[in-house]
Amino acid sequence: MEFRPCIDLHNGKVKQIVGSSLREDCPDDLQTNFIADKPSSYFAGLYRSDNLSGGHIIKLGPGNDPAAEEALQTWPDNMQVGGGITLENCSQWLDCGASHVIVTSCVFRDGRIDRTYLSSLVKKIGRRRLVLDLSCRRRGDDYFIVTDRWQKFTDVAVTPRNLDVLAQSCDEFLIHAADVEGKCGGIEVELVAKLGRWVNCPTTYAGGVAGMDDLRLIDSLGSGNLNVTVGSALDIFGGSRLSYKEVVAYAAQTKKSAKAGTGKSP
Repeated sequence: MEFRPCIDLHNGKVKQIVGSSLREDCPDDLQTNFIADKPSSYFAGLYRSDNLSGGHIIKLGPGNDPAAEEALQTWPDNMQVGGGITLENCSQWLDCGASHVIVTSCVFRDGRIDRTYLSSLVKKIGRRRLVLDLSCRRRGDDYFIVTDRWQKFTDVAVTPRNLDVLAQSCDEFLIHAADVEGKCGGIEVELVAKLGRWVNCPTTYAGGVAGMDDLRLIDSLGSGNLNVTVGSALDIFGGSRLSYKEVVAYAAQTKKSAKAGTGKSP
């Protein structure tokens, strides 16, 4: 399991937000756990010092391009960027230093997969530079991909078949469990277990991580197939439950154990 760090940007600031509260129609309902007094480059520099590749920069709404560019310039070719990515601007962000672009809303339109648009993206930049954000929320017994800051349900469920089909058009998946994102109340256990059994490409899980027990659970239920990102619980984002350094060390040890073939977590 790899630790994939994050930089979430809102109104040009690094923030940690309760995902389900991020609504365009009710901006006053926004619940913010943390607002950084340091620039995005500070966090990108921290990840660079620990050689953490594959993290993501998410632009939550307008006004975040300069901060995203600053972070990419600090740790070029080692961070992914998402939020407002389209066929028209995807190459621009790769040129700015993103290793990959992350897309959701432009691919999942009117509740369905826009296969023509997805094919156009792959043709333009190649599947190896593309990450599909399959962030989801529970409805009934299933998890459905959500778009537009996790507020709009699509008709696309997270299933083995859908994951297999979508994996043919991207390099990785990024999956936030939007119902628990930012709440530090524990992970979406059933979703993690399903992903551990179903995914067949690098996949980063995010949402609800509150402590080391959650990381161990992701490593175990994910069968070594899942990477993890942690936000509000981390001390670098104002949290009191997890030390950034402890998470970096734990992920490094699990990765080392997996390479050694022990199959055991520390």
